[in-house]
Amino acid sequence: MNENDLIILNFEEVRRRSIKVWREIPNNMLNWKPDNEALTCAEMIRHILEGEFFYHQVLKGRGSKALSDLSNPFDTKEFTTAEDELMFAQPYRDDFLKYIKTISKSDLEDIKIDRSDVGYVRTLGDMLLRIAYHESVHTGQLLDYMRTMGIDRPQIWD
Repeated sequence: MNENDLIILNFEEVRRRSIKVWREIPNNMLNWKPDNEALTCAEMIRHILEGEFFYHQVLKGRGSKALSDLSNPFDTKEFTTAEDELMFAQPYRDDFLKYIKTISKSDLEDIKIDRSDVGYVRTLGDMLLRIAYHESVHTGQLLDYMRTMGIDRPQIWD
């Protein structure tokens, strides 16, 4: 197994677990949030999927400047269900995973991604790990939401 295979495996495992969580949130609870400052469950799912699209653009453009004139495909779609959202995002996910397959071992350390607008410049390898971590953190938040709502939480540690 090479570096790309491990990175893709990590992304697939994170998403597999996220999907288990998203599918267990009843549709009538997707607009629930713990307080007025928080994202709803639907907004959190959208944030994760949309965020991956944006991160992909940042990686391809090697920095945040890639977002300056970017059209956001998620802006044109209203959230309905987690399943519908996943289907809409799948082509963007597929493009992202194809991109990862094109990365060489040296690219992981040699390519720098300039996010100095938000306070950092990191290697491509570091950024890929951050993207998966971003989804993991928000999936953990949704598990906490589910606990607070008093609904059953899926077993994600299989």
